Amino acid sequence: MTPIQFPALRRTSHVFLLPLALACAQALGASIDPALLAQASRGERVEALLVLPDQAAPILAPLEITADYRVRRRALVAALRSRANTRQAGLRAWLDARGIEYRPYWIANLVWARVSQAELAALAQRHDVARVDANPHLPQRLPIARAAAMPQGKAVAAIEYGVAKINAPAVWAMGYTGQGVVIADADTGVRWTHAALKTHYRGWDGSSATHAYNWHDAIHDDVGNDCGNSTPAPCDDYGHGTHTVGTLVGDDGGSNQVGVAPGAQWIGCRNMADGNGTPARYIECMQWTLAPTDANDANPDPDRAADIASNSWGCVPEEGCQSGNEIKTAVDNMVAGGIFFVAAAGNDGSSCQSILDAPSTYDSAFVVGATDATDAMASFSSRGPVSGANRVRPDVSAPGVAVRSTLNSGNNSYGSMSGTSMATPHVAGAAALLMSANPALKGHPDQVAALLRSTAVMAGVTDPYNSGCGGLSIADRPNHQAGWGRIDVLAAVQLALPTDSIFADGFEDNP
Repeated sequence: MTPIQFPALRRTSHVFLLPLALACAQALGASIDPALLAQASRGERVEALLVLPDQAAPILAPLEITADYRVRRRALVAALRSRANTRQAGLRAWLDARGIEYRPYWIANLVWARVSQAELAALAQRHDVARVDANPHLPQRLPIARAAAMPQGKAVAAIEYGVAKINAPAVWAMGYTGQGVVIADADTGVRWTHAALKTHYRGWDGSSATHAYNWHDAIHDDVGNDCGNSTPAPCDDYGHGTHTVGTLVGDDGGSNQVGVAPGAQWIGCRNMADGNGTPARYIECMQWTLAPTDANDANPDPDRAADIASNSWGCVPEEGCQSGNEIKTAVDNMVAGGIFFVAAAGNDGSSCQSILDAPSTYDSAFVVGATDATDAMASFSSRGPVSGANRVRPDVSAPGVAVRSTLNSGNNSYGSMSGTSMATPHVAGAAALLMSANPALKGHPDQVAALLRSTAVMAGVTDPYNSGCGGLSIADRPNHQAGWGRIDVLAAVQLALPTDSIFADGFEDNP
């Protein structure tokens, strides 16, 4: 079987005067994306992100960093929601009065709206709007291909190579399988009824499913995707998300042990329709992961947030994620809320400085490159350095070539895919094993990151496609090709156990 490579949206005088009004408003300091102006000038209503000036993270004093992470998360979510409700009040009232379709967000202080050219002109003059950015839908699919299914009934001889390569089975033998840990997957959706996934879904109690607080669909107005819009139950219209969730937790109780943390539970949010995302979709899924909502997308509850977020997606420039810091703000707030945010490095290698797209360019994300079964860096795996980053990227690497996992084509369907998209859930699953071994790590993403970096294996890791980046070769540790090395979750767990010196100061689980 050939593995698939994954890469880890004027006819009246009044109308003639509008461009002049927009130009005057921008001269006074308002900023409007030129692509929006061009699209609106054709008489279309356009999708816009109305970004408010106040984007700084709320100060949570007198809460200390050592406070219970759930208390800090509740305080953070409450502060973010309060700020949005206060700062957006006038703007929302203006939108309501004009019957404009809109959706507010609090994880980053902005509002999605569908507006006309005249409304753009008015928005550009408002003191409570800093920028009006585009929310483009790519006219073509992202370069993501589908995988061929493994023939039904074909026996699997062993635990999948990637799971074994990072020493997950040895951790299972110690009694740590990810139990008590929740991983969120933001992707193309999930086939939740798959035999290797169903029993690991937080919404399944063994006899019935509850999708509230466990699933969210951020696709509301896409034409032609197979799942439809605002789906109340998990659905995957592309297959990518089903494959990544399989590597997180997949285990059918028989011969298909494809997941790193089969004792963990998964929840999911669809942020791409048929492979295409937008800034608003990415932000909406991050907001939901930090505080999941009920079936009516109301009553957000930070106590039901995930411990880990696995992100095998990248927002390319054409999708608009480079025009502002809204995506970065959302990622930063997730991590501030104690969620370990794992992100694919991207598939633009093997050249240096090829980690290009959000969220892999952000310091708050834990970035993953891809290796093969021999610990060689994959040719496609993006390499650093990342401009403006405060540390070497990627952080670590993990198996991402010819990874066998669950497919969307049937409830017992499996197949192989390749990409940093496949490496990322290996690392997210490893983080779940760490947290099950030492629950005090929950809510402390910096500690989880430090453990995975410090115990990663560099001996034997090679790069046949690149001799070095940023003045570092593959022999250096860390380097911009493999990061600190290919992860070894057994070594990380051994270091993380509460009796070890790293926890001598007494980090304890807070029930």
